Order: sequence, then structure tokens, then C-alpha cells
Amino acid sequence: MAAATSDEIDILEKAKRKLEADYVPSDDEAYMSERQRNYFRMLLLEWKRSIHNAADQTLQSLQNGPIREPDLNDRASSETDWSIELRTRDRQRKLIAKIDSALRRIDEGEYGYCEVTGDPIGIKRLIARPVATMTVEAQEAHERQEKISRDD
Repeated sequence: MAAATSDEIDILEKAKRKLEADYVPSDDEAYMSERQRNYFRMLLLEWKRSIHNAADQTLQSLQNGPIREPDLNDRASSETDWSIELRTRDRQRKLIAKIDSALRRIDEGEYGYCEVTGDPIGIKRLIARPVATMTVEAQEAHERQEKISRDD
């Protein structure tokens, strides 16, 4: 599993804080009740909106920022910073595809259940990683299999 960047975590945490004033899902209620599905739908939509806002800010900075620095060291530093920023935005573009997939699973009634075993993924895991598609155990087995395949 690819590690989440600090930007992704910050954006997700802000989206959670925005929703937590009203409701936080718990293990005490029926799993994937309508209220839980609505919470995750709103969380995913807010997360997606925040990612789009960050991308818009990056685009604005690229358009307004200096293209060429006179000093070679400054230019190299700026190019490195922009390269990192663009890689982050590319990761977030891929994350948006995962968010859209999770929203589709909510609409189809598949959200919250492991795509491998069919078991519930769990509220805590979904709160931590709303785009999760596997239980922790299935994810670990998948990662072990990937490692074995890479080693061959």
C-alpha cells in the first residue's frame, strides 16, 4: 500500500473535522447504515473538493510565480520545489480516481466491504482511509504477494 503524503493526511483531517461536529460513525450502530454511508459520502466529497482547491492553488502559483530565477542555484531550487509540488498533485489526481471509485461503491451498496473476502472493512479503518477496499488482513496478504512477485 502506498504511503499517504502529509498533504493528503492534512487535507483528509480537515475534511473530517468539518464533518465531526455533526456525527462520527461508531461500532455501536448497524454497519454501513444509511447514516454511515452518508457520512462517508460527505467525507469523500469534502476530501475531493479540498484536493481540487489545492490543485487550483498550485496552478495559480505556477501561472503567477517567477519562471526563471537569475541565479542558477535559485533556479535549481525552484525547479526542485515545483517538481515535488507537481508529483504531489499527480498523486492527488490518482487519489481522486480512488475517491470516485469509493463514491460509486457507496451508490452500489458495496462500500465498506472487502473486495477480496466480502468481510466488513471496519469503521476505524474507513475513517483512517476512506478509500480502503480491503480489510487489513487482506491488504497485508496482497502486499506479501506483491513482494514475492517482485522478488521473482
